[in-house]
Amino acid sequence: MKNITRGGQFLVKETKAEDIFTPEDLTEEQKMMRDSVKEFVDREVWPNKKRFEEKDYAFTEEIMRKAGEMGLLGIAVPEEYDGLGMGFVTTMLVCDYISGATGSLATAFGAHTGIGTMPILLYGTEEQKKKYVPKLATGEWFGAYCLTEPGAGSDANSGKTKAVLSEDRKHYLISGQKMWISNAGFANLFIVFARIEDDKYITGFIVENDPSNGITFGEEEHKLGIHSSSTRQVFFSDTKVPVENMLSERGNGFKIAMNALNVGRIKLAGACLDAQRRVITEAVKYANDRVQFKTPISQFGVIKSKIAEMATAAYVGESAVYRAAKDIENRIEIRQAEGNSHQEAELKGVEEYAIECSILKVAASEDCQNCTDEGIQILGGMGFSADTPMESAWRDARISRIYEGTNEINRMLSVGMLIKKAMKGHVDLLGPAMAVKDELMGIPDFDTPDYSELFAEEKEIIGKLKKAFLMIAGAGAQKYGPELEEHQQLLMAASDILIEIYMAESAILRTEKNAKRFGKENQKEQIAMAKLNLFHAVEKINSKGKEGIASFTEGDEQRMMLMGLKRFTKYANLPNIVTLRNTIAEKVSAENKYCF
Repeated sequence: MKNITRGGQFLVKETKAEDIFTPEDLTEEQKMMRDSVKEFVDREVWPNKKRFEEKDYAFTEEIMRKAGEMGLLGIAVPEEYDGLGMGFVTTMLVCDYISGATGSLATAFGAHTGIGTMPILLYGTEEQKKKYVPKLATGEWFGAYCLTEPGAGSDANSGKTKAVLSEDRKHYLISGQKMWISNAGFANLFIVFARIEDDKYITGFIVENDPSNGITFGEEEHKLGIHSSSTRQVFFSDTKVPVENMLSERGNGFKIAMNALNVGRIKLAGACLDAQRRVITEAVKYANDRVQFKTPISQFGVIKSKIAEMATAAYVGESAVYRAAKDIENRIEIRQAEGNSHQEAELKGVEEYAIECSILKVAASEDCQNCTDEGIQILGGMGFSADTPMESAWRDARISRIYEGTNEINRMLSVGMLIKKAMKGHVDLLGPAMAVKDELMGIPDFDTPDYSELFAEEKEIIGKLKKAFLMIAGAGAQKYGPELEEHQQLLMAASDILIEIYMAESAILRTEKNAKRFGKENQKEQIAMAKLNLFHAVEKINSKGKEGIASFTEGDEQRMMLMGLKRFTKYANLPNIVTLRNTIAEKVSAENKYCF
């Protein structure tokens, strides 16, 4: 068995390039799956982009039905419930490539396959699974997820929707208002969260959509983007739900909601990838065709810089998403081999990497927004026009930073969960943090190491960036203890450092692995992207580190930590950023598309 790091351990254990999974490791079967999804989207979705912008909800539903007929809604569903029973990486692949053409379909697909189906699959009884999952897996029925309320957004457990046991004890009567419900307009089934009596935690229920049973809807919401994703309020008025439709046990709803969101987060990161690939391709095609001052604009340094940065962010996102997806798949397989049920293995597998899921959700959604923004800029006035796909991509990208837990919540969660893991002894943060403290008291080593191996210096820098995080988070945790979570701005700075480390390391390890098998000369642009991204990571960590240190230290302690930060963010050989960008951009322009 390969050396598998547990969730969050990337920070304190060295990961070897050969131990990570990369998009270049896809099996033939996975590549066929990817290609058939791409072909489906290019045939059915991309040419009809206009219909999605014109709020053609029926068309979204029609495409979802076709996806169901192809088996794409049941990728993650075991065969005994009419799914394809594929592994987690294949599930991610389908989610990635089906989501790139329009955010409307990405949202409908994500809401149905993720939070609409998974809770029943992972928490349902055998009877519930047999009754509902086959219908959802084949697209005969569509699912929606009713958690958010006017008063309960980020504080998901504060919902007011009530579930009252009927006098004959055979039904719960559910009453309340849910909002921002994706797929509400065509869903046959809702996962509804409600509170029984004065329970501390909410409870989950499977509710069939029956208008004669006290279920009514608000109008379709007018939204900035995802125009053909049906989003409505759902009202329940004494809606009768059989007691056997309770999901898991009473009071377990908050846990179900949080675990469904963990899966949703990594899937959302995957859903941001093909959007970036498509935007880059459209931008490059335009830049190659657009001539100004007798030169294609793709030849200008400023445009090269934009293309290089867009391609780099997409490449880094892919590297990190597929690394984590395979870690989750491996963990699920280990659990199943140990005798866990499919449900238990999936749940624990994803939960193990909840930190990585939050990191990826933040990074990919923000990169996607930047990518679409630069896409508009490269097209200039044309980019602002609704006749080109850029402006809708930009509007669609915006929601990704809000749903599945806002990026602010996910930033705080990533550090908070890491510290909780450390308290439970799952990740040893204390030992390494103390070692960093001792190192700062010692005399630095002034020898110049041998950096002749590919990425020797970059990997050393990653090691130092981890020390910077341990130094700051360690001192913060020591000073504030359990109250650390009240210091939100310090947590935000620490989480930005954590995110940069995971993303930068993923890109370097992917590229190192591929340089070893395909030859360095065939990975020239990928090496440039890994180096360019690391340079940005170092700059950001330097800035966020100062912000964090200044917020809770003074005097000698502050001077000491700032000196440490300077040592941990120092290059021996600063890369030539302009050369790196030109290398990347020239390749992308020559291929006339995102080509990695």
